[in-house]
Amino acid sequence: MILQRIARLYAGRTVGWVERSETHHPKPSRTRHRKLALAALLLGFAALNPTCGWALDLMTVWQAALTHDPAYAAARAARDAGLTQTRQADALWRPALALQAGAGIAHVDSATRGARFAAPGFGSVDGGVDFDTAIDSGAMTSATIELRQPLFNRERDAEAEQLRLGARQAELAWNDAQADLILRTAQGYFDLALAGEQLRLIERQLDAVTRAQTEAQDRFDLGDRPITDVHEATARLQSLRAQQLAAEVQCQLRRAALADLTGLTLAETEPLALPTRLPDDIDIGELAPWLDRVTAQAPLVRAAETGLNNARQQARKSELALSPNVDLVARAGRERISGDGDFGRASNRQTEGMVGVQITLPLDLGGGRSARHDEAAAKIAQAQAELDHARQQALNQARAAWLGLSVGRAQVAALEAAAQASAARLDATRTGHEIGERTTLDLLNAENDAAAAQLALTQTRVQVQLDGLRLARLAGALDEPRLRRLQESLRAGPPP
Repeated sequence: MILQRIARLYAGRTVGWVERSETHHPKPSRTRHRKLALAALLLGFAALNPTCGWALDLMTVWQAALTHDPAYAAARAARDAGLTQTRQADALWRPALALQAGAGIAHVDSATRGARFAAPGFGSVDGGVDFDTAIDSGAMTSATIELRQPLFNRERDAEAEQLRLGARQAELAWNDAQADLILRTAQGYFDLALAGEQLRLIERQLDAVTRAQTEAQDRFDLGDRPITDVHEATARLQSLRAQQLAAEVQCQLRRAALADLTGLTLAETEPLALPTRLPDDIDIGELAPWLDRVTAQAPLVRAAETGLNNARQQARKSELALSPNVDLVARAGRERISGDGDFGRASNRQTEGMVGVQITLPLDLGGGRSARHDEAAAKIAQAQAELDHARQQALNQARAAWLGLSVGRAQVAALEAAAQASAARLDATRTGHEIGERTTLDLLNAENDAAAAQLALTQTRVQVQLDGLRLARLAGALDEPRLRRLQESLRAGPPP
């Protein structure tokens, strides 16, 4: 596109120079031949190079957004973190091994009275035997290793289910983040494309109004047109220049937004594709089946359902906090203390080992379990209300998208007819203006109406495409193949 403009401009200047020069020099010089040849070469290269007309397509933007968008990167990290909750749930029912060791300074004072004593060679004494041990500030060491295997724990069951629901919720959020990125990519791409199309139409109007203003001034100078034609053309020209500045600012803002989304450096003249027709399979059927699909598959509804199930598991977990737990326990430990005491040097060593079943019955004496249960019940009510709201929101969005699609074909057909009629009216008005039957104001209005009709047609085509993406997302069917089919429809025809 850039080469085409340069070549046409260069060819126009060259030809104009040749025509003016031929008045004095009938035979064109070798330099003039070279300029004409260069202009023809540029035009030919621009025509043969398709990338000049389609430099950036929708799939290229999508692939760039996949690796650059911060929101998508955060969703991917959240999904990776959420998937670990499945492993955490499985680990709750695996054996837990703990090792404890310690060292310090300890004091031991032991006194036993009336003990029975018996030893070989000493006989036995029933009662009246005392044993005293004292260690002051002795060195103490201890080590214990314990293996615990849960056998029965209903609270842990609820906790494991909560973790699995968390992993499921992370996966749903990840899938919705992918669909959201597709929609944001298409929206940003078409926003910039429409801004460029609007600027192109304004520039086309500027060219036509500039010619009309020059012609009105020339005819006024000759006495063939009133001064009002000059004023009307000048006023319209200045208005269009103001619109051009606003459109250029809009292009810059939308270009920056798309660059932030994708990380691509977009040139100001980067051409983007716009839909030139609607897909042949625009018929989407009845609304009721779509609403059923949305009720079951909409990402925000499924996320709300998972949140409700999570709240129910939390309530179940609080109810089971006082249920008995049964664990298989294997423990081995050793403790030793030695030092000086009241009766001289002494030491004490204790070794234990145990394998068996341990039953634990938690007791709630402070009312904490009751408070947690009340909190969980309130959370269930909150999650249920959020689910109902999510369903209403999804259904309303689905109705809006379905209506946009269902009437899209009729709207586009009507706007195509309007654009054709506006173009025919413009041609007729130009002819009438040339022969003096139409005023300059009539010509300016016809130029404006033709541009507005073309822009409205393009905007409606884009809106129908975006409504299709929104409806697919609500039905849980927006993926990369769906975006690729949209790209194919953009390549189906020439640029508008």
